Amino acid sequence: MRADARHEPPVADGETASNDSTPRVIHTGQALVDLIVEVPDLPDRGQNVMASSVTHYAGGAVTVLLAAARLGAQCVHAGTLGTGPNGDLIRSALADDDIVASAPAVITQDTGVCVVMIEPTAERTFVTTLGAERDITVESLASAHVGDGDLVCVTGYSLAVEQTRDPLLEWLATLPDAAIVVLDPGAAFATLPAEVRETMLAHTDVWTGNAEEATDLLAARQIPVDAGDREIEAQAVALAPLLRDEAVVIVRDGAEGCAVHADGETTYIAGFPQTPLDTNGAGDTHTGAMLAGVVEGSSWVDACRRANAAAAIKVTRRGPTTAPTRDEVEAFLREW
Repeated sequence: MRADARHEPPVADGETASNDSTPRVIHTGQALVDLIVEVPDLPDRGQNVMASSVTHYAGGAVTVLLAAARLGAQCVHAGTLGTGPNGDLIRSALADDDIVASAPAVITQDTGVCVVMIEPTAERTFVTTLGAERDITVESLASAHVGDGDLVCVTGYSLAVEQTRDPLLEWLATLPDAAIVVLDPGAAFATLPAEVRETMLAHTDVWTGNAEEATDLLAARQIPVDAGDREIEAQAVALAPLLRDEAVVIVRDGAEGCAVHADGETTYIAGFPQTPLDTNGAGDTHTGAMLAGVVEGSSWVDACRRANAAAAIKVTRRGPTTAPTRDEVEAFLREW
């Protein structure tokens, strides 16, 4: 059963998964091109502001996959990519880190764009377009050939649009029992129709989200939280019964670190505060680094400690695709 696979890491060093191959990190979410503009402040409605810089990066699901790959995981993008300059940019970014894009290309349109406005405080504001990344099917997702122990990432933004929601939920129901479904809820999740939320939560083995996302879902479910000394620990405990039996819950709180609820125990893991230059992609970097650690055989707690370090490094760098390597994370932890 999937419940048995989610607490012990999928494999230990030197072992193989039950499908005779090393478990992989597979992402089903949208790979987009991030158009990043740095602005002194957001303009008033109907007004203009002059940006100090503009840059294109591969973003969205790519950020999680790059972080996982750079820390040693085998990675697959199971979402769809368009035909055109945006799709080509994403393919190149994936190929540079040996990440497989399993689904056939969408030949009728290009991949969409996410406009990211970054203020001097590193706060981000987003405007997202829809493109080829939404043109998924059960068959395109199945191109990933999910096996036992594979970690399958789902984003709540896939559930916010019917075009991606319906094939994704249908496909999730076909996965092997020993596959591990990882939900990154995003801001959209708490506002989804209740039946969609409950269906997804029934598939979820691992929740990894920030404190605001946890607050929103618990409020939507009218579940009180006894905050005690540290609210994210209480949130992790409160979220666990909403998921599959014995699920793992990670609640992040930026530079403060994260809380991990696994095997009936809740652990707070301190963060590594930095002066942020760009927080875009920090949460995704945390998720990718954490999953890479679990694939390697680390406990959820140890994997999250490394993920805290990876996210701390990332916020000192510009762009969502600047996740550190394994050597950089290890050097950071030694110095810290």
